[in-house]
Amino acid sequence: MSGSDETDTAESHREHNDAQSGPPVSVGDQRVVEIDEIGQQGDGLTRVEHGYVVIVPDTEVGERVRIQIRHVRETVGFADVVERYRY
Repeated sequence: MSGSDETDTAESHREHNDAQSGPPVSVGDQRVVEIDEIGQQGDGLTRVEHGYVVIVPDTEVGERVRIQIRHVRETVGFADVVERYRY
């Protein structure tokens, strides 16, 4: 492998790792999730890719809801309920 090929490969790996290190959601994304637990402030919590936590107010454990992401931080996201599903 030439020096240029090695540099391209290393750069490609770095870009791939950088993409994975950021939040796996963006503002406006919608997902169907199940609420796993209730946080200390009384809001529902769910986890998406890579264990990323999303806080969903006004939900209960076991509830299945469609959410829309409204705010994204490096380690946690915040979402609103768009739709509730019956079991």
